[in-house]
Amino acid sequence: MKPVIFGLSGATLTSDERAFFREADPLGYILFKRNCVDRAQMQALTSELRALSGRDDLPILIDQEGGRVSRMVPPEWPAFPAGQAFDRLYDVAPISAIEAARANAEALGMMLAEVGVNVNCAPLLDVRQPDVTAAIGDRAFGGEPMRVSALGRAMLDGMRRAGVVGIVKHMPGHGRALVDSHYELPRVSAGAEELESDLEPFVRLNDALMAMTAHVVFEAWDAERPATISSTLISQVIRGRIGFDGLLMSDDIDMKALSGTADEKAAAALAAGCDVVLDCWARMDEMVEIAGRIGEATPACLARLERAMATVADASPGGDFDALIAKRDELLALA
Repeated sequence: MKPVIFGLSGATLTSDERAFFREADPLGYILFKRNCVDRAQMQALTSELRALSGRDDLPILIDQEGGRVSRMVPPEWPAFPAGQAFDRLYDVAPISAIEAARANAEALGMMLAEVGVNVNCAPLLDVRQPDVTAAIGDRAFGGEPMRVSALGRAMLDGMRRAGVVGIVKHMPGHGRALVDSHYELPRVSAGAEELESDLEPFVRLNDALMAMTAHVVFEAWDAERPATISSTLISQVIRGRIGFDGLLMSDDIDMKALSGTADEKAAAALAAGCDVVLDCWARMDEMVEIAGRIGEATPACLARLERAMATVADASPGGDFDALIAKRDELLALA
């Protein structure tokens, strides 16, 4: 099994993708709006991916935070609120905000599980800072670490009830970035003591089963390399100070914050200590390069993967989707 998660080009697999994926055996796949047409189509696509891999517990990811980061969209699927909605409610009723976030996440997880998606790239644990890039903005649960931690935990718990694994992101924190890492490499000059507030939600949720790195340079820890490709930062901060021992994946290596060819970036992330590389854009030439460059998944990677995906098999979904949405909306109305 190759330690990479690949994207797909469309609503169905092409013959080239089918042949390549069968041979390369990637760890998993990630879906985008181009892959999400309707329920029947998604169920067929995820079923084919599982049959192709021979793994019932194949991780199939999506980025479905709610708000502007949503791949399954109306009118086929209902819209879900962004993190800021729960942040606003927390101002007036913290317990209600936590309950609303948990109900929202369970309903969201049910929607994903119905079409065969079992991993969601959420919750965002970035602590929002004032006057920084809008790349985080209303996606965040707020600017106070304890609040972000509580709402992030509620989201993880709600999705887990529905049989969906959450990915905490963007470790060790994207909230101070002055530029968008989709287009440029952010640099954070804050000192290590100041950055403790950014780390706090990740420390509190260090028992999460999966996490995603930030393509951000933190000068206090490594002035040359962004977190994704910094062995110093991954070993000393993510595995050390934060204490995270789950499956660590890179953010999308196609983002402009990283430089080099696709295979160079993939190799650098794995060499730095990421368990898995995320490559989203389904460019066949780049996927072939990556698969040819990287080795097989390590025993540690496979053990972390097995531990995470076991929670899907152990889940006993029993929630009522409409009741969960109604509960969420009733609570959000308090704000």
